[in-house]
Amino acid sequence: MDDYQPPENPCQQCALRETLLSDGRCGPGDACLFAHSGRQIDRFLRRNREFAESCLDDGFWERRAIAAQYAPVEAVVRLSKDPDETVRRAVATRLTGDALLKLIHDPDREVRITAAARLPAADLPRLMNDTDYAVRQQVARRIPHGRLPQMIDDPEPVVRKEIARRLPAFALSRMARDPDPEVRALAAGRMLPDDAARMLDDEHWLVRAAAVQQAPLEALTRLVTSDPEDAVRQLAAERLTADGAP
Repeated sequence: MDDYQPPENPCQQCALRETLLSDGRCGPGDACLFAHSGRQIDRFLRRNREFAESCLDDGFWERRAIAAQYAPVEAVVRLSKDPDETVRRAVATRLTGDALLKLIHDPDREVRITAAARLPAADLPRLMNDTDYAVRQQVARRIPHGRLPQMIDDPEPVVRKEIARRLPAFALSRMARDPDPEVRALAAGRMLPDDAARMLDDEHWLVRAAAVQQAPLEALTRLVTSDPEDAVRQLAAERLTADGAP
C-alpha cells in the first residue's frame, strides 16, 4: 500500500497514528478501533487481528463482540459468561467441544440455537426438550435419525415439520394422526405407498393431495370421481395418466 495517503489532521491523540495509520491499516471514518461504530471496528480488527485479544475486556459490548470473532479461541472462552447476549452469540460461533456444550444452558435463545447448529450430533439430545421451539427446530434438523421418533410429539408444529421431512419413509406412519394438516401432508408425501394409501381418506385436502403422489395407482382410481376437492381429483387423474393407467 505504498500509494496510501493518510487524511489531513487524522486522529491527533491516537497512539496508532504514527504506526498503523501511516501504513494504511486504519483510517478515521473507515477502519478505527476506537470508534463507536461496529462497521469501523470490524474493518480494523479484520486488518489487525493482533489487537483483538486486548479488546475482549473492553467496556463497549460491540467491541467485545467483534473482537470475539478475531481473537484466538483459547482467549475467547472467558467471554462465555459475558453479560451481553450479543457477545455470547459471537462466542458461540467460535467455541467447540466442552466449551461450546456449556452454552446449551445460556439464557439467550440465539446462543442456544447457535450451539445447536454447531454441536456434534451426539450431543444434540441434550437440547431436545429446550424451552424454545427454535432451538428444538435446529435440533430436529440435525439430530441422528434414530432419535427423531422421540420428538414426534413436540408441541410446536414447525418442529414436527422438520421431523416429517427427515424421518425414514418406513417410520412416517407414526405421524399419520398429527393434529396439524401441514405436518400430515409432509409425512404423506414421503410415506411408503401402502401407508400413503391410508392417507387418501384424510379430512384435509392438502394431506390427500400429498398422498396422491405416493399411493399405489389402484388406490387413486376412486379419487378421480369421488374426492370432494377439485385439486385432488385433478392430481389423481394426472398421475394415472402419466403412469399409463387406463
